[in-house]
Amino acid sequence: MSNVKAIEKIDPREIRRKLGLNQQQFWSKIGVTQSGGSRYESGRNMPKPVRELLRLVHVEQIDIQRIKRDEIEVIEYLKSEEPDLFKTLKKSAKSKMRKAA
Repeated sequence: MSNVKAIEKIDPREIRRKLGLNQQQFWSKIGVTQSGGSRYESGRNMPKPVRELLRLVHVEQIDIQRIKRDEIEVIEYLKSEEPDLFKTLKKSAKSKMRKAA
């Protein structure tokens, strides 16, 4: 099961409560209004971009404000033009993170 499918089954209200955030704090981090977030928590269908932002910010704990467009462009370039290098760098970064933990 992919992460996207897993997040579809996770209740955003449950995630928010586990993090100890109110609706305003939780939803504003991904650019959703409190009222919009409330509707998603009540069962309204959540668009894929919102689900992905929720996953990145609240599940993966990625600070999206620190990601720069040029960094994303470098990643996309490596993936398409230098896939072996990308895989090597990704593996190395994961290994370093595990050692630091």
